[in-house]
Amino acid sequence: MIDFIAHILVVDDDDGIRSLVKQYLNDNNFLVTTSNSAENAAEKILIIKFDLIVLDVMMPGKSGLDFIRENKKEVDTPIILLTAKGEAEERVKGLEIGADDYLPKPFEPKELTLRIKNILNKIKKNNQKRIIEFDNIKIDLNKSLIFRNDNEFKINNTEKTILEKMISDPGKTFSRGEIGKLIDLDKERSIDVIITRLRKKIEVDPKNPKYLQTLRGAGYVLWIE
Repeated sequence: MIDFIAHILVVDDDDGIRSLVKQYLNDNNFLVTTSNSAENAAEKILIIKFDLIVLDVMMPGKSGLDFIRENKKEVDTPIILLTAKGEAEERVKGLEIGADDYLPKPFEPKELTLRIKNILNKIKKNNQKRIIEFDNIKIDLNKSLIFRNDNEFKINNTEKTILEKMISDPGKTFSRGEIGKLIDLDKERSIDVIITRLRKKIEVDPKNPKYLQTLRGAGYVLWIE
């Protein structure tokens, strides 16, 4: 069984381009699905989770920009636009409404492949930073979950915001004021309650915390290294 790098959707009304891109990406260990229109692509993304979409801007019927406007909010899949040399305005519009990159036609399939890999690698690195494991604890910010031993705890948006900041700078002391600004809350007692709630999800013994500690008179610190 072939272990593909990623599943790519190629959307272009030009049969030759679709065929060329599919063949080259297949040769580079990508699984490829193709569509000849924005309308057909919209149907496919409802039933298949793609890792990236290569999208032509100018197509009969709905354009690539129409596709992004109608689907980007529901589908957070990264998009690379294929544009003609004279479509500078369309490129700018595409980036403004949610495209991640663009490539002017004619293009080298090798360059497209490199751009695809760059975007996927960036996403992978960002996701890895959001999944932290230490001892028997795993914090998954992507899924808003904390796993401790055989227990699973859901974290809300406020708790997630605090953890994101603390995880990005482990060992740093965050004052109640700093935490309050993060979550738009100025009541110190309420901040203490949130930290206590987080401890119950992270710590084996919340009353004697090992990881999410209080520094008297200074604030809170997360030790995960």
